[in-house]
Parts: sequence; C-alpha cells; structure tokens
Amino acid sequence: MTRASQPVTDPLSIAALDTERHVGSAGWDQPPRLFALVPTAELLTREPQLAAGLTVSDQIEGALTAIEQEDLPETDSIESLLAQIAWPDTVVGCAIVVERLVVPPDAERDLPSDRDAAVAELAGHPDRRDVRLLAAATRDGASICLLRQREHDSDDRVATGSDIAPGLVAALRATLTD
Repeated sequence: MTRASQPVTDPLSIAALDTERHVGSAGWDQPPRLFALVPTAELLTREPQLAAGLTVSDQIEGALTAIEQEDLPETDSIESLLAQIAWPDTVVGCAIVVERLVVPPDAERDLPSDRDAAVAELAGHPDRRDVRLLAAATRDGASICLLRQREHDSDDRVATGSDIAPGLVAALRATLTD
C-alpha cells in the first residue's frame, strides 16, 4: 500500500482520486455510491457541451469520466448488489465507494452472535477507525483501491493499492464481463 503523494498520471488513478474527492465533498455517513467509468473523449463526442468544464487531467490521453449511478437499491451486501449489474460496452470500467469500520483483528474475537449487537460492539471499540474505500476496475484488468481514514479527511492522505479490497475488485470486474 502506498500513499498518493507523488504525481498520478494514469487515467484510472486520476479518475479514482477525482471520484473519491467528489464523494468526500459530501461528507461522511453516506450510502454506497456506484460510478460508471467512460472514456472522456467518447463522452465529449456525444455531449460536446461538457467540454467547457474540462480540467487538465480530463484532457490526458485515455482520460476517464466517472458518471454516478443514482437510486441504488438498499442492500446489506455490496457484492449481491454488484452481482445484479451489467454494463453496456460504452462503459470501460466502474468504481464503488463504501464506508466501513476498521478494527484491530483482536477486536473481532468473542463478538456476540447477534449481528446488530456485534456491529454495536465494534462501533464502540476505542481503536475503531472509520474509512472510505473506493475500488475501481476496468475491462482491461486494471484496478485501484483508495482508502481514506475519517481522521485524515481534511488532508490528501489517501492510501492506494491494488490489493486493499480484492473481493470488491473481483465483484466489480464481474460486472464488466459479457
């Protein structure tokens, strides 16, 4: 896992960072948010009026634009939600943003068997950390995950890596197969 402190130049990483910042601008305690990733050049061909809002990173070769998919059904399982999704060919990738509680491994020992009681116990753990996780994948097999801790919300300290959430990346990739 690395920190996103050096310049980022690949289109997927740029789209992921921009998407995480966009979601972060709405604060914490949000439901999952899903995004289609489309080639910016193709989007501009269909919607030329969007060119006025381009940034420098939108103009790099292979740039991707994230388009939020609104009105997601509520579910207890992100994986079951993703299993219901298939993207059209115009979508070259997708990203999902979820918030999670992270606790030390020993905090999960001796939890109550009742799910709600276990969640309440973990939420009250003194070493718990709230995190925002973005996972993104493309049809060509590229992926990236970003992890931001709530306590670092006001700075650019975002951990990046391809192996932070392998199950979530696999579920995203499955939405992109024919």
